[in-house]
Amino acid sequence: MDSIRFKLLQARIENDPVRDRERNSFAAGLGVSPKCIETVDMLMGVDNYDSITDGADAVLVGGSGDFSVTYDLPWLPNFFTTLKDLAHNGFPTFASCFGFQGMIIALGGKVETDSENLEVGSLMVEKLPETEKDPLFGELPSSFICQQGHVDRATILPDCVDLLAKSQKCPFQAIKVKEAPVYATQFHPELVGDENRRRFLQYFDHYIKTIGIEESENILSSFKESKESSYLLQRFNNLVLSL
Repeated sequence: MDSIRFKLLQARIENDPVRDRERNSFAAGLGVSPKCIETVDMLMGVDNYDSITDGADAVLVGGSGDFSVTYDLPWLPNFFTTLKDLAHNGFPTFASCFGFQGMIIALGGKVETDSENLEVGSLMVEKLPETEKDPLFGELPSSFICQQGHVDRATILPDCVDLLAKSQKCPFQAIKVKEAPVYATQFHPELVGDENRRRFLQYFDHYIKTIGIEESENILSSFKESKESSYLLQRFNNLVLSL
């Protein structure tokens, strides 16, 4: 397993404590050593497809605690271009949350901020019946718990993707680029319940301002484990091994 090399694209400020923890979370979910994952700081403007894929068997794209794909930021266009190139070249890629939203925009879809339908905590997701033969989603139960933490959501899907999962508040929870080993999920399969709770506490004051103290405390006490969701990364690792 340690022979597989991943690159993790990150959109996190330098002092974000999640930077290192995100890498470790992906490593645990994939079942590899953290040394197999090289991080790439997208805030520095890295936008060359060849440099991103050089020396890597697959690319991972993480979340973001400080940014939205709807912001006007100087490095975002290059970020979108990189994701578009990964998808169009069929390079093995798994993107979560911010990465999912970036992939949606990069391929021609639309993402909007929707505070009324934000999803935070350990929540249920439903896979679509069409996924039964999918190498990642096929063996999952029809519904499963996953870790969420987003206020932006996709509202229009690109034509070049298949929809794999949905939730009550968010109809677009997971996609796969047609005929390519490129996946993206709105939820965080790299997270377990305890780590998601830890992240929630990190931004607890922000959530109090957004949804109020009562709802924030309800979420704080509701985190659960999400073994089925974590299984997706194990299956992605197996898929990369088979290519």
